[in-house]
Amino acid sequence: MPVFTIARLELLIARRNMWVATAVIMMALFTVVLTLAGAAPTGTLGVDPLIVATTSVTTLSVYLIPLIGLLLSFDAIAGEAERGTLALNLVYPVSRGEILLGKFLAHLAVLGFAVAVGLGLMVGLTIWQSGATDMSLAPVLKLFVTSLALGAAFLGVGYLISALARQTGVASGIVIIVWLVCVVLYDLGLLGALVADGGGDFTKTVFPWLLVANPADAFRLINMPTEAVSLLASGVGPAGGVSGFAGQITSILLWPVIALFLAWQAFLRVEP
Repeated sequence: MPVFTIARLELLIARRNMWVATAVIMMALFTVVLTLAGAAPTGTLGVDPLIVATTSVTTLSVYLIPLIGLLLSFDAIAGEAERGTLALNLVYPVSRGEILLGKFLAHLAVLGFAVAVGLGLMVGLTIWQSGATDMSLAPVLKLFVTSLALGAAFLGVGYLISALARQTGVASGIVIIVWLVCVVLYDLGLLGALVADGGGDFTKTVFPWLLVANPADAFRLINMPTEAVSLLASGVGPAGGVSGFAGQITSILLWPVIALFLAWQAFLRVEP
């Protein structure tokens, strides 16, 4: 199938351009550091060390996975248009949707491999430090699946930016701005609004919707300990159910679909 052929070629390009190695090294390095640093208090507190490690890696992943996704995808269309390879690809009997889907599968595989390596190191180090007694791998599996969903959302956003910008230099600058807004400035804005509102209507009605509207926040809430999620969602009134598990899952699964659809629509308008 053309989709898998394109995916295979994209994997070869990613390996040649060191994107695979870069993604793996980034995830592995930070995961090892956070796992070792977070393991110290678990014996004293009596908490499952794997849950502590998973929570620490969640804090890392909410910043790192969107960044890796955007870096993998920002030149997927603009780069080919600049190099002239896009016109050549469109000569073949393959649709633009198939080209985009092939790139997406390849980049998602790179991201998934990097996340799997990082989580594998986390589990291995945790078992080495604390033993394997009474450890549950369910939080790790949930983190892996939701990490793929989060990465897929930002891959789609990267393709959309690449198709709209049509120049790699412009696209690279935009993706950094998007990353800053989504994972840093968005939460700071919500926090400032909460402080200014002082428990008013915004906190009770609007805040829960805005919280889960951002896939990065939905990802964080899904993988945080239940007690922390309850504390964060407390006091938001009748709309608090929006911040529940169903709303979080809907957000993180819907974002990749929306982003890829918009990227496909933008790609259809690109002239090679």
